Amino acid sequence: MASTVITAPPARPGTGTAAAVPAVRRPAPGTWRGRWHLLPLLAAVLLLAVPAGDTEAGAVYGVPLADVASGVAVLVCVGRLLFLRRRPLTPAAALVLGLPAVGLALATVTATDPVAALPGFVRYLQVFVLVPAAVLLLVRDAADFRILTGALVLLALVQGATGVHQYVTGSGASYMGEEIRAVGTFGPGDVMGMATVVGYGLLAAAAYAFRPGAARSGRRVACALGAAAALVVPLTLSFSRGAWIATAAGAAAMIALTGARQALRTLAVLAAVSVVLVGGFGVGSQMLSQRLTSITEVTSAPDRSVTDRYTMWAAAAGMWRERPVTGVGLKAFPAHRDGHASIGLSAGSDTEGAGQEFVRQPLLSPHNMYLLVLGEQGLVGFTALVGGWAALLVGGVCRLVRSRARRAAAVDCGLAAVGLTVWQCVDFLYADIGGPSTVLTGVVLGLAAWWALAAPERTTAA
Repeated sequence: MASTVITAPPARPGTGTAAAVPAVRRPAPGTWRGRWHLLPLLAAVLLLAVPAGDTEAGAVYGVPLADVASGVAVLVCVGRLLFLRRRPLTPAAALVLGLPAVGLALATVTATDPVAALPGFVRYLQVFVLVPAAVLLLVRDAADFRILTGALVLLALVQGATGVHQYVTGSGASYMGEEIRAVGTFGPGDVMGMATVVGYGLLAAAAYAFRPGAARSGRRVACALGAAAALVVPLTLSFSRGAWIATAAGAAAMIALTGARQALRTLAVLAAVSVVLVGGFGVGSQMLSQRLTSITEVTSAPDRSVTDRYTMWAAAAGMWRERPVTGVGLKAFPAHRDGHASIGLSAGSDTEGAGQEFVRQPLLSPHNMYLLVLGEQGLVGFTALVGGWAALLVGGVCRLVRSRARRAAAVDCGLAAVGLTVWQCVDFLYADIGGPSTVLTGVVLGLAAWWALAAPERTTAA
């Protein structure tokens, strides 16, 4: 393994001999020994492969292992800052990542029940402030970035393979009377978990496949393309309309930012593959066709889930109108829901399958992150949080355009960062945080922050 050797100092005056100081060996930056700081982040990603229902193996005192690992990553980051005095946040990064903490604190102290809002404050602080800041500070260069996104792809392949097995064997979550919905190890209580992981992995693999020609490796690019193509299957079998739309939006943004020529080639290949799969092999069951059609029927003939979602959206908007500046407080949506929802709201959603008995899940959020933030945190929290996401997206796109113009080797990192950010921003139109996979939201925002806010010399490194 390569290493850097620091030789002994010269002879001390008056002795005529060299000082008896042993040589100190430090790990070279490109070796795994030099990347130990990534281990907590990798653990936070890969531990999500542990079945969510296994409380003994998958949690410590009720806290999921992935969240524990993310906490270790934050502590490692703090330790490096305090003892090694390395890598403080730039003023721009401190503003973008720190401002949401102000909005969260204000929403907590002004909540109708501040004590009940404290768990929400801790969770939001973890996902939207601490974990993104830790990723920004611990990821040193493009190689670190690729290792972390590679872990996302690996997790997606594991969860996707589990989901495909569930569909084939009829052991998935219940969907239209059959236990065929692919949910991976997250179970029917978190039907978006596997779809989220697979969407992240698909975009990360596709970004590496779009890496500039000067830095391409044929075998690695083929593996990346194969992984992206394979992940389309479990994403489809998740029957998650929001994940489909978010993944399509993220992929479209990445394709558009690769350049006109590359974009046309990619779209032509995708069109040909679609024609072969759908026209030649007849891929696409009746259930899948109905699910696709339902996307355009949200106003003319909506199903029960869509009706409930619209009702909860209206309830969140009503909470904001009641307290427009600071909102009703974190974790206060369930307590105020019935006072703002119409009589058309159902009591909950039914979940079963994938090893779980029939459970009636209460509707505790509006399934729209923007309206949830607006209702619970008001305009102050909404501006701080959503404004930060917008800054990451705009900054990431601008840096990607500049990197493409300079033919930088790390363009694939920029594509992944922008694609994942677009995925998250679009998905938040149909979903909000919740479940074990939430920690990945912080990781993704951290990767976006590294690309948009880190020093140019680090983001453009090969």
